Amino acid sequence: MVEVVSQTEQLVEKLIKDRRYLHEHPELSGIEFETGKYIKERLESLEITILDYKFPNVIGYIKGKVGKKTLALRADIDALPIVEEGDKPYLSKNHGVAHVCGHDGHTAVLLAVSEWIAQNQDEIEPNILLIFQSSEEITPSGAEALVRDGILENVDEIYGIHLWQGLKKGKIGLTYGPMMASADDFEITIEGSGGHGSMPQDTVDPIYIATHVIQALQSIVSRNLNPVHPSVISVGRIEAGTAYNIIPNNVKLYGTVRGLTLDDVTILRQQMLKLTAGICASFGAKGSVRYIIGTPPLVNHPEQSKYIEKVIRTTFGDDTFELVEPVMGGEDFAYYLLKKPGSFIFVGMGGEKSKYPHHHPRFEIDEDVLPNAVKLFIEIIKNYQ
Repeated sequence: MVEVVSQTEQLVEKLIKDRRYLHEHPELSGIEFETGKYIKERLESLEITILDYKFPNVIGYIKGKVGKKTLALRADIDALPIVEEGDKPYLSKNHGVAHVCGHDGHTAVLLAVSEWIAQNQDEIEPNILLIFQSSEEITPSGAEALVRDGILENVDEIYGIHLWQGLKKGKIGLTYGPMMASADDFEITIEGSGGHGSMPQDTVDPIYIATHVIQALQSIVSRNLNPVHPSVISVGRIEAGTAYNIIPNNVKLYGTVRGLTLDDVTILRQQMLKLTAGICASFGAKGSVRYIIGTPPLVNHPEQSKYIEKVIRTTFGDDTFELVEPVMGGEDFAYYLLKKPGSFIFVGMGGEKSKYPHHHPRFEIDEDVLPNAVKLFIEIIKNYQ
């Protein structure tokens, strides 16, 4: 087999070119048709079999020389509805859409890995499933749809990466167990009875009631959950009223719910429904909740995470590995891990070149870390048994 380091170096120029092309041509979730075409043509040029899944998902398959087990690798391909800022020469050409999360890097990395696999196919033992997944950024998610369509039916284990601004450049790490949170949303409607602001006694004031509901939501986190289990309920938007001296009939609250276990998420949802209805009824109003289920918590499997830690330490040195703290952001890779064993890995890039957080208009990937991301996937394949 060709030496991995030298072969990775040979792929770097194409890797950077791919990443910058994808960055210049971002597409929103579910309509990544040109991106999908770009990926499909590349895999076909490498004589990699394309499986029949709904486009713009692109699923490649390579038969291993032993083929007793199948290893899946995943990259997300969609961008965000954000106007990109900055002066880099490869700014988004699709105004109002931008790769400001890192998916362009994930896609370019897996394309480079695909090329390496094609060059070394006769010496790779497991079957490899390459998942270039649409619609990570929306609900319902692309991962959920692929799992429902049987993408993991013959897969033994699955792995994915995220180029991570929140982890220092040069570090690669993961968490054993819960690593990323659920990402649910809610809309609370409080129906009161409005009137003139000078005569509140003749109203059922939904704005006043809303203040009690908002306060009570925080009691779910502090009084219904185990204090060592992180969770978040945040109200991010309030709609009410048309004038300074009129008490409105209705108030709407919009927000997000995050938890690290399915049990905690269930408690958060149930208590939100109960508290909203009860508090509103106690004031003579009606409260209802539209709870929008998003992605579940992302929970790494211990045995597979131990394997990844060993690969990182052996390949890059003990100082490279970092046991990371769980984060409250969501990631639909969680759906794969509910179905099959595997692990999700952060490739650190935090530093001067990547100083803005994910989803910021000036977010940027530090391209220096991309070759190591490729090498990580290659070593996962080489050492898989």
